[in-house]
Amino acid sequence: MDKRKWITGAARKELAEVMKREYEEGRSIRAIAEAHGRSYGFVHRVLGEAGVPLRSRGGDVRVPADRSAR
Repeated sequence: MDKRKWITGAARKELAEVMKREYEEGRSIRAIAEAHGRSYGFVHRVLGEAGVPLRSRGGDVRVPADRSAR
């Protein structure tokens, strides 16, 4: 997909559904952007337009089981 090309109408809705599914499966906005050749801001905006509730920042902050608590 050409990063400089505007995506509108049905094509944008179709792409939004694909990105929404990927995000709901646990992929990050950054990973989705990289996979589709788009910017972080574009993906963030499209997810917002699709009504997707965004996760909070920070990712998984749990301590792995093989590390002891300090």
